[in-house]
Amino acid sequence: MLQLKKAERQKVKLKIGLSGASGFGKTYSALLLAYGMVNDWSKIAVIDTENKSASLYSHLGDYNVIELQSPFTPERYTEAIKVCENAGIELIIIDSISHEWEGKGGCLEIHAELGGQFNHWAKVTPRHSAFIQSILQSTCHIITTVRRKQDYDMVKNDKGKTEPVKVGLKEVTREGFEYELTVNLELMNENHLVKCSKDRTSLFDKRPEFIITSEIGKELINWANSGKDIVKELELKINECKTYEELTQLWAENTQLQTNKQIIALFQTVSKKLKVPETKNQKEVTNE
Repeated sequence: MLQLKKAERQKVKLKIGLSGASGFGKTYSALLLAYGMVNDWSKIAVIDTENKSASLYSHLGDYNVIELQSPFTPERYTEAIKVCENAGIELIIIDSISHEWEGKGGCLEIHAELGGQFNHWAKVTPRHSAFIQSILQSTCHIITTVRRKQDYDMVKNDKGKTEPVKVGLKEVTREGFEYELTVNLELMNENHLVKCSKDRTSLFDKRPEFIITSEIGKELINWANSGKDIVKELELKINECKTYEELTQLWAENTQLQTNKQIIALFQTVSKKLKVPETKNQKEVTNE
């Protein structure tokens, strides 16, 4: 049943995008941002698709690394995310997601191998979408780095001839990804200056170009933790349930948390303690 309720901001797991051309400092900036957010290198993991580039900054601290080699299928990325979650990692850096789109074994190659026709996207898109959902629904904070490359458009010049014209730097991933993020940051040049192109936090409103430091990470995590802790609230409600019917009703009313591993585990534990009502068939068997 649809219900009207007051809007209130909740605690969130941040999903941050960091894009830039090669050499602009994506990996280093992501690590500084990550440390500012969790303040513990051991709770940070890098899914490294960039030929061990993440290990070049190991002098910063004892963070964890998963070296992901080709094929860069959506499923292998999702598997790496799950490994990090199961290990108790608090923040995952995926460096980079561009390989999932145009790397060896990535979505563009999968599409080409199917025949490259438009209708073949019907088989590729669900796989890519599942990967995106594994990021958005993760129990960890996630920073994704994305390559940018020069994009061109074909336009007619003043002589009527068609020629390529530079139209800016384009992210190497499926269009629209940044709209799913909490914050999207763009590295502008080799001096590591950043501008914010998407911001749900309002932390970067009217802020001029800046350089990423751990202090920026602290700002972001303070914002994320200032909301209402709905997971903790639901845990208390689950533990207060007196009957199985009450527990299942609570579960049905909180669909947005049904992918949370903490909630699932607690629900299963409490449901075992409560008496499950017998069905009609079970009663007949018992009477016999």
